[in-house]
Amino acid sequence: MGKNTDIRVIEAVLHFIPVELRVPLKFGAQTVTRSLCARTRVRVEDRSGRSAEGWGETPLSVAWVWPCALSWDEREGRMREFCEVLAREIVTFDQKGHPMELGDAFQHGLLDSLLAKANAGHAEPMPHLAALVCHSLFDIAIHDAFGNLHSRPVFATLGEEFLSADLAHFLEGDSRFSDLRPPHFLRPKQTRLPVWHLVGGLDPLEPSDLTGTEPNDGCPAVLRDWIRTDGLKCLKVKLRGNDAAWDYERLLRVGAISIEESCDWLSADFNCTVTDPAYVCEILDRLLVEQPRLYGMLLYIEQPFPYDLDAHRIDVRSVSARKPLFLDESAHDWRFVRLGRELGWTGVALKTCKTLTGALLSLAWARAHGMTLMVQDLTNPMLAQISHVLLAAHAGTIMGVESNGMQFCPEASVPEAKIHPGLYRRRNGVLDLSTLGPTGIGYRVDEIARSLPQ
Repeated sequence: MGKNTDIRVIEAVLHFIPVELRVPLKFGAQTVTRSLCARTRVRVEDRSGRSAEGWGETPLSVAWVWPCALSWDEREGRMREFCEVLAREIVTFDQKGHPMELGDAFQHGLLDSLLAKANAGHAEPMPHLAALVCHSLFDIAIHDAFGNLHSRPVFATLGEEFLSADLAHFLEGDSRFSDLRPPHFLRPKQTRLPVWHLVGGLDPLEPSDLTGTEPNDGCPAVLRDWIRTDGLKCLKVKLRGNDAAWDYERLLRVGAISIEESCDWLSADFNCTVTDPAYVCEILDRLLVEQPRLYGMLLYIEQPFPYDLDAHRIDVRSVSARKPLFLDESAHDWRFVRLGRELGWTGVALKTCKTLTGALLSLAWARAHGMTLMVQDLTNPMLAQISHVLLAAHAGTIMGVESNGMQFCPEASVPEAKIHPGLYRRRNGVLDLSTLGPTGIGYRVDEIARSLPQ
């Protein structure tokens, strides 16, 4: 049964904001130098005619969601066009409800059919993950608008007072979730979060790695200076996944610096390029024997294997028996988390760019089944950074949150950083959420002096 607080979307306006990276980011087989952020402002209306606005944003991360031989411009252009389709469809979507009900219904009732239409006539189809990213900014904005409408923070609108459906409704009628809502699986909000630094495959580690082409913009140039400047304690190491000698040597070099600089934790990200668990196991076993301290510092392994779990049903228990193994690209929604657990994965890396609604459902299912959680970055600048970190603040992650926008595109977030300095600069190894506003996601958009392209 619906509630008087149920809403529908009556307006959606899109903006596209180009972002240039200050240094290249090696991502799997691709090198990223720029991105395009999609931002939306939506207006929602409840059953009594009251209305409010909300905002959502995410980078259209072509390299992450759509690795293929098509040109960057073609993939980005098709994702941009799909966002424009969604902006029209989200307004004509004939349903009222809580943001989670709207988000889940749209994703499972309409998104795939719209994607099929968008892919018609194209030899290379845009994948479902790319469609989810396009949908995510609208889903986030609807949550924000609902919180603003009721003068509550988003994470205070997820209980029975506002959400008619229990989690069993979303999770295929699983009776274990009857009468439960997301707050049952959330943790008290943290206002300070340990932050992870991304060590990209092209990042210089020592002065000897510098080429002379690095920007002279006041940011650190080598890993050791980043650690000292930002007080970092956690480093995520991007690896190749198809060159074991390079990967092992990279872990040794980063590990040596991290020990000298008193870092606490490392993680390893193989970027979906591994097809045989033995590849990862051999690196881990060698570390255990030759570098036991580094092995102990390795907190978890992130997504070594191809993200299409249906097509690549790899038994990964040999890896997760050694270290926690986290789904990332594969965790489209809770159903893939369920499949991943059957294959031996032990953790889930949540991302708001796969929709906040989907992240909350994956979180609930994973926590109920004993899986650990992390919130991983998408080089989120501007408003995208705020919803990203806010999820981590309520999720109860294994260790803080990854955040690397300040490494690769700090200039993009200058207006937002004036209002929320602790979210756009890492100090003493943490991010500070204390400046967030009291309603919605807490952006404080009216105070942010940003001109948006039309």
